[in-house]
Amino acid sequence: MATTFRCRLITPDAQVFDDPATAAVLPVWDGQMGFLPMRSAFVGEMGVGELRVDFPDRGNAKGGSRSFFVADGFVQMLNNELTILAAHAVAAENLTESDAQAELADATRKADQNLKGPAGEKAIALKRRAEAKLAVARKFRASGAI
Repeated sequence: MATTFRCRLITPDAQVFDDPATAAVLPVWDGQMGFLPMRSAFVGEMGVGELRVDFPDRGNAKGGSRSFFVADGFVQMLNNELTILAAHAVAAENLTESDAQAELADATRKADQNLKGPAGEKAIALKRRAEAKLAVARKFRASGAI
């Protein structure tokens, strides 16, 4: 039985990584979903939040985990390969709490304007995205991984 699966994170700008993984947890539109080797087939809409990928040991190098802020897109698990197509992805180590707080303040200002229709929905979505980005930045900082 396989102990790893192929895991790819792809954005419109780049292939962020394509490596063996032992586990992955990511946001889907209605919560969180975990993936392990040999998981049954799955296709779903991604949500907004933290993607955490656990990597296996390689030779003398100990595996580890990486976290990313991801937003929107789709995920597919098929034939022991997890493909994550994200509209936005930023490695947690590249996030700063101050930038995320500034983004949240701007998004909150826009959402508080009580816009109607699609503009209001977009403002609320941007606020939720900024809140999730701030949460990932804070969690990464609190982990002491900086």
